[in-house]
Amino acid sequence: MRVMVPLAEGFEEIEALTVVDVLRRAGIDVDTVGVVGSVISSAHGIRLMVDKRLSEVDQANYDAIILPGGNPGYINLGRSSQLIEMLKKFNSQNKLIGAICGAPSILAKEGFLDNKRATIFPGNEKILAYPRDKPVVIDGNIITSQGPGTAMEFALKIVEKLLGAEKVQKLKQELVATL
Repeated sequence: MRVMVPLAEGFEEIEALTVVDVLRRAGIDVDTVGVVGSVISSAHGIRLMVDKRLSEVDQANYDAIILPGGNPGYINLGRSSQLIEMLKKFNSQNKLIGAICGAPSILAKEGFLDNKRATIFPGNEKILAYPRDKPVVIDGNIITSQGPGTAMEFALKIVEKLLGAEKVQKLKQELVATL
């Protein structure tokens, strides 16, 4: 099982790194992937050296793509035509796609959410066809979440979708998660 977490300038640290950490604790291989460059600055000035650059990855090696938010991080992700093409292929193959905070707007713009329930950072619900006021929403192959405060629940739902509920229960105990 391998997951890609693409990062662009201005990514939200909690959303990106909570997902990476929780998935790796679950035994899932996770690559942080720089959309442009090898060192990416977060929304709050933390510089992160990524595992790979987008130009170096073979999308066939991944089972899921998880998009963190952050402003302007999610906007910069949405500007990558290479990433958008990967997302289209993943969606057509019914592979798992996750998006948190503002990142569900990328999926909405591409039409992935036209017939799906989803959530997004509060105040942006108008761009969703079927918005839900929940921390995490799963509809088919797409998982969406609201923001930094929902990152742990989002990460655990990704693990559940990929590895099952039993793995999540074990992780919750290890993490002392009260979700």
